[in-house]
Amino acid sequence: MKKETQEYQVVEAMRKEGGYATLRRLNEIVDFSSWKTKTPEATVRRIVQLSKQFFRIQSGLWALEESREQVLKKLELKLGNQKSEEQFSHSYYQGLLVEIGKFRNQKTFVPAQDKNHNFIGQHLGDIADITKLPPFTYEKLIKRAMTIDVIWFNERIMPSNFYEVEHTTDIKNSLSKFYELQDFHAGFYIVADACRKKEFEDKLNVSIFESIKGRVKFIEYNQVAEMYEGLTKINKSIW
Repeated sequence: MKKETQEYQVVEAMRKEGGYATLRRLNEIVDFSSWKTKTPEATVRRIVQLSKQFFRIQSGLWALEESREQVLKKLELKLGNQKSEEQFSHSYYQGLLVEIGKFRNQKTFVPAQDKNHNFIGQHLGDIADITKLPPFTYEKLIKRAMTIDVIWFNERIMPSNFYEVEHTTDIKNSLSKFYELQDFHAGFYIVADACRKKEFEDKLNVSIFESIKGRVKFIEYNQVAEMYEGLTKINKSIW
C-alpha cells in the first residue's frame, strides 16, 4: 500500500488513536486536503468497510486487525462472549447519547451503577455531567428516574429527554418508567437494534400505555451512531 493512498492515511490515523476510532474521530483527524472528493466522510466509511485491515466493533466504531488483541483488551470486550458483548453494546450507546447531549449543551446523566462501565476506553462516569440526580421532583419519581440509562437536563436542570437502551432487556419495563414520568415536558426514547422495533410497537400499543403512545419514539442503534458521526452538522429537529 502506497503512502499517498487514502487508505494509508486512514490506517495511520487509527494507529495514532491506539488502533481504534469512531468514524467521527477519523473525520476529525484525517487530513482531507489532498482528497479529490466532495464527500471525504463517505470515503472514510467505505474504506473501513471494504478494507481487510479494519474490523467493525460496533456501528460507527472500527479498529485495526493488526491491533485486535490489544484493542479488545482495552475496551474490556470479549467477542463471542454474549454477556461481554451485551455490556459493551449497552455502554457504547449510552456513551454516544451522552456525547450527543453534551454537544447540544444539555447536562447529561447516567446511573451511578453504570459510571464505571467502559465507553471506548473511558468510563461513562468520566464523560457524563451527573451521576447523582438533582432533586427536580418528588422522591418517588426521583427513585424511578435514577435507573434510566441516560437523561438530558436543560439549563434549568429539568429533564428534557429520557433514553432507555434496550439491548436484550424487556422493553415493557422502560415503558413503565416513561408512564410514571409522563407529566414532565420531556421526550421519551427507546434505543435498540432495528430488529426490536416490532416488539416495541406491540408493547407500546397495550392499552395501559395509551397516554404516552404518541410521545415515545424508537431510535435504532445505527441512527444514534450516524447522529454522533455527524455532530458538527447536527440537525436538531431529528430528536
